[in-house]
This record gives sequence, C-alpha cells and structure tokens, in this order.
Amino acid sequence: MSNVIKLRKGLDLPLKGQAEKKVVTEIKPDIVAIKPTDFKGLTPKLTVKEGDSVKAGSPLFADKMHPDILFTSPVSGKVEKVIRGEKRKLLAVTVKADAEQKYENFKAGNPADLSAGQIKSLLLQSGLWASLIQRPYGIVANPDTTPKAVFVSGFNTAPNAADIEFTLGDQLEFIQAGIDAIAKVSGAKVHLSLCGKSFLEGCKNVEIHRFEGKHPAGNVGIQIHHISPIRKGETVWTVSPLMLAAIGKLLLNGKLDLSRLVALTGPDIPQNCYVKGIAGMKVKELGKLLWVWKADTRFVSGDALSGTSIGEDGFLGFRDDQFTFLLEGDYNEMFGWANPIRSKQFSASHAYFSWLCPRKRYKIDTNLHGGVRAFMFNTVYTDVLPMHIFPVHLCKACMAGDIDKMEKYGIYEVLPEDLATCEFVCPSKIEWQDTISKGIDLMLKEMV
Repeated sequence: MSNVIKLRKGLDLPLKGQAEKKVVTEIKPDIVAIKPTDFKGLTPKLTVKEGDSVKAGSPLFADKMHPDILFTSPVSGKVEKVIRGEKRKLLAVTVKADAEQKYENFKAGNPADLSAGQIKSLLLQSGLWASLIQRPYGIVANPDTTPKAVFVSGFNTAPNAADIEFTLGDQLEFIQAGIDAIAKVSGAKVHLSLCGKSFLEGCKNVEIHRFEGKHPAGNVGIQIHHISPIRKGETVWTVSPLMLAAIGKLLLNGKLDLSRLVALTGPDIPQNCYVKGIAGMKVKELGKLLWVWKADTRFVSGDALSGTSIGEDGFLGFRDDQFTFLLEGDYNEMFGWANPIRSKQFSASHAYFSWLCPRKRYKIDTNLHGGVRAFMFNTVYTDVLPMHIFPVHLCKACMAGDIDKMEKYGIYEVLPEDLATCEFVCPSKIEWQDTISKGIDLMLKEMV
C-alpha cells in the first residue's frame, strides 16, 4: 500500500464558479489554432502556408532545433491565417475546420506489440510528442534524452479545475495505453500521484503515490519535489492524464483525437458547466451558445492562478481543459485594506474576517489592491509553498540574473505555476510567475 505524503502548507483559493458536472453542448469550432507560445523553448518553422489543405494530424510547423518534433492540426480544413507578432514572431496558425472531418492515418497498435522506436515515431509524427514536458525548464521533451523518471499527477487542486473523475472517468483504457507507451519510450519508471479514491487506481505499470494537502499539492512539480527531487544534470518527463488519453487514442484508434471536456468556470458567467470541445477552439465559439460577453471580462485559458490571459479572440491551450472568466479589477476602494469590514473580500491571512467562513466562496477579480512596492522578506510565501526551497531568494536571484544563485535556490525544481500561490499572497505585488519564467529563459539561453 502506498504511503500518504501530507502537505501542511498551501492555499486553496475559494473562487466562485466551479463547473457543475454536466455537459450542456458540443462545440464544433469553425476556427482552431495551434500556438507556438504554448510550448516553452520552441523555435517554430512553418511547414504550411495560408490556403493549404490539412487533415487532423497534418503538420503545421516543426521545431527548428529538433525538426522531427512536429506540431499538427487538431482538425481538417484549410490553413486560414498565419499570425505573427513583433519581429515576425510566429504566434499562431489558424485552421478553418471542414464540416466533415478527415484524419491522417497513423499505424494503430497495442503498445505491447510496438517497439519503443515505433511508438516514438508515432508520437513525433502525430504531434503528441509535444504533450511530454521535460523538467527542468518545462520545455517539450528532447527525444534524444533519457529521463530518470516520468511523473503523472492524477488530481488537480487549482482553482475550479476540471474534475478528472468526470472528464476522463470513462477513458481508463486509453490512459493505460498511454502509460504503457510512455514507459516503453522513456525506459523509466512512471510515478502516478493520487489524492483520495480515484478511478486511476486501476492503472498498471505505475508506482502510485498518495498526497493530501491544499493547492499546489496537485502540481506535478510539488509531487516530484517530495518523491524524487531534480538535481543538476538530471531530467524527468511529465505528462497529464488528459494527454495520456490522447496518446492512447492515437495508438488504439490510429488517429489524432484532441477532443476533450472543457470546464467553463468563473464567478460572473450565467452557466458554470462543461462543454465538449477540442484543443485550439476559439473562446468566442462559446458566446454564440451560452452568453453575451461583458466588456470587463478577462478570458483565461487554464485556471485563475496560472492560466494564460488570451483575450476575447483567444484560443484554448494545447494542454488545457478549462476556461476561466474573471472580472477586471480596474477600480479603487475607499480606505482599501484599512477598511475593517470587508465581508466580500478573501484574505489568505487574518486581515479580514474571511477566516471565520472557511467554506465561503468569493467573487475574486483581478484587482491587485495596491501597487508594486519594496520586496518584503517574511514567511508569507513559505506558508503557501510546500517545498523545501527559499522562494524569496530564488525570485531575487531571477531578478538579478544570477545563475549561480538560481541553481543554489532551486531553479531546477520549479516552473512558474509552482509559485503561483506566492504571487497571489505577495504583499509587494511582485509578478512571481513572470520573474521565474524570465529566469528559466536565461537558464535556457546560457546553460542549454
């Protein structure tokens, strides 16, 4: 029987708007997009041009550094637009979907009957190799490296995260095929972390670990830290159950299927529910069926703490299964924090009376409640981070661009999402995740 790792530090954000366990509709998007910005460290090279016809599984662009890593279209149709930013940086490739979907035919087979080389080739050609994240740095896994282990988080503690039991409970066969495939390709042990009872207990060919605790207990980086910390020179791979299911469908059915149940969450939308969608779907596709947008809404692909703001014309991230809708906090409060009665405000400390109502949920918006100020050194950050590192020292080292100190204080063990709770409680209003991301960019530039 697996041991239970109890994490006493962390913070569960009591945000209103958790999705009810019901699927209200299926979205068949007119436009989908694959965004190179979803993949850390990627230098994309286009393989198509506007007007080209593609199938689901056809390559749209590749990695310049590893040309065998392809990024493919989730749907069949015509390449509508190549979106570029400053200095012609490739931001997205959009595809106008066909009414009748066509798929690239990949060789289907049980992972047990395929060699590691055959499975790797299938993942690279189909675009699903991009579902494997390599730590440190959170980049797409290098096909030429051998990780010391593979880690899968079987639960999610982020605010209003999609319920894995609901979204993937009927896909154990595909998830098991995905596990078997990744275990064979990596040649390493697969570690699966669970919390409480889960249908994933039926998975084989894995070592199960159990966790208890508040967010970010569900982050795979926190789990790695407590199971087998990453040291300099070591690499591990991580993959989500959602992407394991997609890998399993590829192997057993022979086609790329990036469909998924997507949670619609947030405190100010008429209906918190699930829809059946697909990676790269446009957020505006939801508005046609469910509601009219408010002018002051922030659109997020992912959760409220570590998701990506995409705007009203944005698209669902490649690895995401959640949209979060938040109100923009562009207002000032009379007396601010000095107001002794703030019953509608949540505080991670005892500054307000929210600690007297532990089960209450709040309409939390994006207001910072103050501006950037001197970086305070206290225990407010370590109280919400269940890792044996010095977060303030690490953040300051990233600000200074001091690689030696970044290594000393744990840059190999974290991704920005692992420090999202530190950013939320930060009295100095420091953008922790952006700071850590810039530190990782520096490490990639100087050390890789």
